[in-house]
Amino acid sequence: MKNKDDDVNIIATQIVSKTTESPKEFKKAKNPAAVTLGHLGGLKGGKARAAKLTPKRRKAIAKKAAEARWASKHKP
Repeated sequence: MKNKDDDVNIIATQIVSKTTESPKEFKKAKNPAAVTLGHLGGLKGGKARAAKLTPKRRKAIAKKAAEARWASKHKP
């Protein structure tokens, strides 16, 4: 014979799982025009930023990146 508490817990679990699901129909499709515009902005962003930086600042950024790469590969 089943215990009444077990049935309540099963029902509660089912309710929680159903209410926390993310239905596929709620996911919005991306606007292709917006995706294209975002991609274009991303393509020119790095070049525009590099053009604004002084050689000294670019060197500092490159050095910091190299140190970060070195540190991540050679952790004790």
